Amino acid sequence: MLHWWDMIFSYEGHTGNVTAVAFHCEGKWMVTGSEDCTLKIWDTRASSIQRNYDHKSPVNDVAIHPNQGELISCDQKGSIKIWDLAENSCTHELVPEDDVPVRSVTVAVDGSMLVAANNKGNCYAWKMSNTRDFTDLQAVAKFSAHNKYITRCLLSPDVKHLATCSADTTVKIWSTANHEFKLDKELKGHTRWVWDCAFSADSAYLVTASSDQLARLWELQQGETIRQYNGHHKAAICVALNDLSIGN
Repeated sequence: MLHWWDMIFSYEGHTGNVTAVAFHCEGKWMVTGSEDCTLKIWDTRASSIQRNYDHKSPVNDVAIHPNQGELISCDQKGSIKIWDLAENSCTHELVPEDDVPVRSVTVAVDGSMLVAANNKGNCYAWKMSNTRDFTDLQAVAKFSAHNKYITRCLLSPDVKHLATCSADTTVKIWSTANHEFKLDKELKGHTRWVWDCAFSADSAYLVTASSDQLARLWELQQGETIRQYNGHHKAAICVALNDLSIGN
């Protein structure tokens, strides 16, 4: 169990709830998103704010592009923004549906795809190509994934599947082949909202967290729970998996 007295640094500066966090690949800096309508970049070694971006609306999620030079964020007004750290500015703004909050964004580990999910249960996908000077986005798909809120969308490490978590108590696994996003598996077992998920490094397993106070480990080929984690007395709303892919 962690205690406040084990704290190494305190990162102070947001004036609203912090809703998202992502780390540089080498841990040199991190970015946070908040209901105070800002993104902040922090030096993890000094707990100081390095950059501050005004999102104009409460931020719901943020991801770091694999090139480590761009941020992708989304907000309550329905905007998806791409921030170029070298230019120190927002270079793209996408609005899939006016005034429909975008809840989650995910970027492929090879930088080839961006997917966003919103409060209407819809997902949007763009093909990404990154040149030395510019990121190009091409819309490739829109599909209805759930009939209720999507709380999280996440591309697998092998980029072959997309997981979507929802207020409808399910998690759905979609094939990304040819950007067609066909439903591959529907994971049923949670009894309340599913808030978060994490893939294993080999993309064969998924861990989920739910308001039913449980975390579940799923084997994705069969689509079945192989382990259930009990012990929380309130909703489990986030999950992370400490996993490494070991080559031959």
